[in-house]
Amino acid sequence: MTKSARLEMKEHITSTEKKQLYVNQMFATIAPRYNLVTSLLSYGRDKRWKRQLVELARIEPQHEILDLACGTGDITFMLAEKLTHGRVIGVDISAAMLEIARQKKRQLGLKTIEFESGDIMHLAFSESCFDRITVGYGLRNVPDLSKLLEEIFRLLKPGGRFLSLDFGKPPNRVYRAVYLEYLTVVGSALGWILHGNADIYRYIPESLKLYPAQQGVKALMDAMGFVDTGYTCYLGGAIAINYGTK
Repeated sequence: MTKSARLEMKEHITSTEKKQLYVNQMFATIAPRYNLVTSLLSYGRDKRWKRQLVELARIEPQHEILDLACGTGDITFMLAEKLTHGRVIGVDISAAMLEIARQKKRQLGLKTIEFESGDIMHLAFSESCFDRITVGYGLRNVPDLSKLLEEIFRLLKPGGRFLSLDFGKPPNRVYRAVYLEYLTVVGSALGWILHGNADIYRYIPESLKLYPAQQGVKALMDAMGFVDTGYTCYLGGAIAINYGTK
């Protein structure tokens, strides 16, 4: 992303109309370094949390699964390992991220995975067609969280489960402040080193300030009609997996 092409972060992420434009441009820029940075920021624990999401999903071999904001496909591939004659569809708006995912698929030769380009806010799938819907680090990035959760509820079969892994907000105020400062300082440094733009990863703590986090996502899911909702926290609430059933 050249200096002239950069979008002003705070202006865009606080706007329902502009946020998607900023997020699209950001992920197009970071795609080649995405896996490296998530590993660095999590001290190598990122894959473990994704595995935990898949275990909590209780996948059966025949399930039809939708992995939203699939990125380079980490969760998509983990889900596919649980299938024999089911299918998992990974959807992402970033062509650069999807190309990396498709390269992995070609190398592994998996037939239970499909990758589709699309905006997760505007999905064309039929009502009640998925047994499971997952998303990794995606809820913070959408311009209208309630609308996305409504769409997820529509797409799930009765009894189907939704699970989301994302950054959270620790309940301890001192720890939360230290955690957000860590993300700001380290993210800014990585942004300058890897892309010449501190805002690239400083977006994470800024987006967290606007995100309702694990407690707020659960409340939204409860209001929407999900049952058996809850969340599992890691690192004292800094990371969380939300879940619920239709």
